[in-house]
Amino acid sequence: MDSITPKTYEELFARLSDLAIAYENHEHPPVFTVAESQNLRGSLPGAHVKNLFLRDKKKSIWLVTVLEDREVDLKALRKRLGAAKTLSFGSPELLMEVLGVEPGAVTPYGVINDSTGRATVILDQGLFDHSLVNAHPLRNDMTVAVAPNGLIDFLEAQNHAPEIIDFGAPLLPDEGA
Repeated sequence: MDSITPKTYEELFARLSDLAIAYENHEHPPVFTVAESQNLRGSLPGAHVKNLFLRDKKKSIWLVTVLEDREVDLKALRKRLGAAKTLSFGSPELLMEVLGVEPGAVTPYGVINDSTGRATVILDQGLFDHSLVNAHPLRNDMTVAVAPNGLIDFLEAQNHAPEIIDFGAPLLPDEGA
C-alpha cells in the first residue's frame, strides 16, 4: 500500500467549517489513556470517548467509538459485526496507513484520511444522550467538541456512515451468530 500524507488538524477544522459543523477546540498536554484524559479535562462538558481500532483475520477494519466508561466485550462484538475469527487491535503501522494517526490519537475524525473506505465506523448509541461529543482532532494534545449530529454529518460527508450500536445493552446470545 502507498503511504498517505495524513491530514493535519487544521485541515480537519477547515473540513468541519466547510460542512458548517460547529466545533470548539481545547488544547491540553498530550494524553494517551482514558485515565490521563480524565485527570486533565476538568469539567469539559459532553460525552468523553475511547476509540478502538480493530481488525479481524480477513483484514476487515473497524473504528469503534464508545463512551469512555463502557466495557467492550470483543467476543460479543465480533459476533455482532460478523468478524472473521477473532477481533484484535490493529498495529500502529496499520493505524497510520488507514487513519493517519498514531496510537493515543485514535479518533473518528481519522476517517478524513481513509479515502478508500477501509474502516467501518461503529458509534455507541450512548453518545446521543449528550449535547457534545469530545474526541481528539487527529492528535492527542487537543480535544474537539461537536454535537453528536455534527459528528454523524462529518462521517457521512467522508463516506463513512456509521453503524450505531447500543453498548449499554447486552448483546443477545444469538446475535450475530
